[in-house]
Amino acid sequence: MTIAKNPILSGFYPDPSICRVGDHFYLATSSFVYAPGVPLFHSRDLAHWEQIGNILDRETQLPVDGAEISEGIFAPTIRYHEGTYYMITTNVSYGGNFIVTAKDPKGPWSEPYYLGDDAPGIDPSLFFDDDGRCYYVGTRPNPEGVRYNGDWEIWVQELDLGQMKLIGESMAIWKGAVKDVIWPEGPHLYKKDGYYYLLHAEGGTGPEHSISVARSKSLFQWFEGCPRNPIFSHRNLGKNYPIIYAGHGDLVDDVNGNWYVVMLATRPCRQHGSMGRETFLARVIWEDGWPVISPNVGKLEDTLEIPLPEYRFDREISGSDHFEFYDEVLDDRFVGIMKRDAAMYSLKEREGFLRLYTRKEMIGKKEHVSYLGLRQKSYRFAVSSGVEFTPQTENETAGIVLYQNHANHLRIEIIKKNDGRAVRVTAYIKEAAHVLAEQKLVTGGLVELELVAKEQSASVYVKEKGIRTKLAEQVDLLPYTTEEAGGFVGCTIGMYTSSNGSESSNHADFAWFHYDNQ
Repeated sequence: MTIAKNPILSGFYPDPSICRVGDHFYLATSSFVYAPGVPLFHSRDLAHWEQIGNILDRETQLPVDGAEISEGIFAPTIRYHEGTYYMITTNVSYGGNFIVTAKDPKGPWSEPYYLGDDAPGIDPSLFFDDDGRCYYVGTRPNPEGVRYNGDWEIWVQELDLGQMKLIGESMAIWKGAVKDVIWPEGPHLYKKDGYYYLLHAEGGTGPEHSISVARSKSLFQWFEGCPRNPIFSHRNLGKNYPIIYAGHGDLVDDVNGNWYVVMLATRPCRQHGSMGRETFLARVIWEDGWPVISPNVGKLEDTLEIPLPEYRFDREISGSDHFEFYDEVLDDRFVGIMKRDAAMYSLKEREGFLRLYTRKEMIGKKEHVSYLGLRQKSYRFAVSSGVEFTPQTENETAGIVLYQNHANHLRIEIIKKNDGRAVRVTAYIKEAAHVLAEQKLVTGGLVELELVAKEQSASVYVKEKGIRTKLAEQVDLLPYTTEEAGGFVGCTIGMYTSSNGSESSNHADFAWFHYDNQ
């Protein structure tokens, strides 16, 4: 027996998809424009997880140049069939729906197989029937004409795995459970006790998000909905409930025949969410031929008892994570914007340091910038970084950033000031810069920058020659929430350097980057 604590993946890990191979579980989530894309996790007990890589780990798999941070990769599905792992997803910025495959979930994963115009819409999933045939299920705009925003339908078609091509006719099988439903999406197919089951989300990804289910004896006919639809939602609990926006689920069973569902939900603070949509787990039972999510409770629980032996990893995802650089390998959890490549950083140029190269691209624009960040995982956290940086011009900056999107972020940067250096704190809100504080530095060496956040408010510190000074306090973090900034992502916090439009051959060296939940 083991205890799972919700969320099982804290921080911005939305649209979870899960599959089981023997007694191993694999889970993938959306990544949008962050690179590498589609983080992949492994567990033996559904409670403890390790990140084993990122499925889209190179630019040829993840073309997203110039995209907004909430574009790019939407809603992956991971499946396994006869020795091969499949991940299917949508790149809304380039190419549409595509599949990559691997023999080992740790990779390497193949180049994308794009399905082209034959596969319109988003949120694709794969289903392998008993006879070995593979079927594509997705959501697309109403082909008779979209009558209102979110007027979509769920459809199915056979997929030839040899050619990676849809064959035969497509058919709409479901429109959603509620009259005039919006956004029936995130569909997944399963087969149990002679029925094909369709689990999907509807109501949008915000306050009305929910999970519904339908079934049929045949794939190619209209499905019947569960009389209890939607079978799960937190929308009736009110906006002040500590977990909101629950939906977008994927079912999985264990080796003992017990069933579970992973889904996304948001934990707000002061009615705002800056961690995005996280991954939660719930128990599932079957009654009268239909799944019941979180039986006897009807909502996501803080903890679940899982009747599997506890299996811990040396480095887990949940809980209070502490990060630092080691060896010559960049941690899988560090992400860049659009790309993360050797042209941007090095762990070899200076032993014990991460070097970020000062490029002209700016974090206030939709560009591939010199930025490496980690997901925010709590509303109480502390970030500190030791930065060694000598700006050559007044345009060059380096430091740490709390990043929601290009138009909304908080920067703590070392800048050139007269003949010396200074630290400047800038709130960048709706593409407008507001300087909150600035202090001259007295030395030319390493400086520690620190951000301490508590429930949507933060303090900023600088430490130089052993002296820690508060630069700013009660910094409002609400502008960096989804409710204020828009989009689908949570905040990341990371290291950054730029020459802000000018050519540069400079660099910033980071001695450490520590993130700690408080």
